Amino acid sequence: MDEKELYFRCSAYCATAERCISEVTEKLKKWEADPEVSRQIIQKLVRENYLDEARYSEAFVRDKYRFAKWGKRKISQALYQKRIPELLIREALEKIDPDEYLDILKGLLKQKEKSVKGKTEWEKKSKLIRFAVGRGFDMSDIRKCIGCEEESDYLD
Repeated sequence: MDEKELYFRCSAYCATAERCISEVTEKLKKWEADPEVSRQIIQKLVRENYLDEARYSEAFVRDKYRFAKWGKRKISQALYQKRIPELLIREALEKIDPDEYLDILKGLLKQKEKSVKGKTEWEKKSKLIRFAVGRGFDMSDIRKCIGCEEESDYLD
């Protein structure tokens, strides 16, 4: 494919959903584009506002915590893997509404609590904590939602 065709494909790809530079770069590699041509196409896409890492980060964060119900740590890691600059990750995460975030975590824990089995209350809480940590939530937020004020409430 020539540069024009690659640009057309990339612009169409970016127009369907928010994309980041690393995703477009991977597409161009898949299409066997020359590295220099890829660089030029990406620069043009950025100039024409098809690609915007800050906009992408904000949309990614919003979607992952609202719909996938991921915690900040898991979201941050996913953005890091997509080579989003740390500053943009931090700024996007700061835009999360703390009350909505905790409501999502409370809902997740309430739903999970129905299926958690344990002999003691401590065992059930430990399983809920492991579940929430696996979803990427911080211990301080988890403690607020399950009523463990002290670390000794759930650790040996």
